[in-house]
Amino acid sequence: MTNWYLYSIAALILMGTQRFLYKVSAERKCPTAWTTFSFMTTVTVLSALFFLLLEESVAEVRMLLLTAALNSGSFLVGTITHIEALKHIPASVVYPVIRLNMVIVVLFSIFYFGDRISLYQVVGIALAIMVIIVLTREMDEKKGGYGNLRRGLTLVSISVLSGSVASISSKLAALYVNKLAFMALSYFMGACFSLGLTARRESVGTQKSHREALIIGFLMGLINFAGFYAFLKALSAGPLSIIISMVGMHFVIAVILSGLVYKERMTFLRSLGIFLTVASILLLRQGPFH
Repeated sequence: MTNWYLYSIAALILMGTQRFLYKVSAERKCPTAWTTFSFMTTVTVLSALFFLLLEESVAEVRMLLLTAALNSGSFLVGTITHIEALKHIPASVVYPVIRLNMVIVVLFSIFYFGDRISLYQVVGIALAIMVIIVLTREMDEKKGGYGNLRRGLTLVSISVLSGSVASISSKLAALYVNKLAFMALSYFMGACFSLGLTARRESVGTQKSHREALIIGFLMGLINFAGFYAFLKALSAGPLSIIISMVGMHFVIAVILSGLVYKERMTFLRSLGIFLTVASILLLRQGPFH
């Protein structure tokens, strides 16, 4: 069993747990900007601390700045839209659809990094498209019971695109720059952007529970630091198209935890959508690893 596979499994578990905390933040009606600020500040401090303690160095400064800027901007937008989407659409719908950003990443990896695609992966992409159709139908049938679906769908779409950019920039960083320096700079930029957003008016109905938001964000940061570092370690040695497909399964952990803690009812179409998403990701794992 290769190291990149083990790192991918670790990232899968940790990131799934972190994504569940997005749901917790939304359910507790915490100010999203404050949660994100605390989350990113925690990762920034931990990354910088380990970078200094391990006495590591940076060689490609320009590439570091470029990848960090791309990653911080896209990840911040993806995080905020993800949390906000959970206020309008159930977690069992949001998590699977957002994880379909890996389809974009897989296609980019094939054309840019030269990853070969197998018949299994073609079928996996087809199933991913079916997931969108199934879950969209489920939302149409249940539109009376949720919040603003149009706003929720828009937020999910933005999060999908932002997540794709974040994953691709992470691969570039894993290959060409120091991982801890990249994490520290990327999350520092994200924390600065988040701080600017804290001054903006929060969504209607949001409780100004800043203390709770900071605590949840801190927990997110601890888990994400370990998970994202494991993700970068995997990317530095393994194929982007395969790793992103494996780690993309983390939403299952978040959905299961959301169902257990918040008693969200699992409809047939939601269950089918989750099943098809898992099948899609598993199929996308199959094929040549070069």
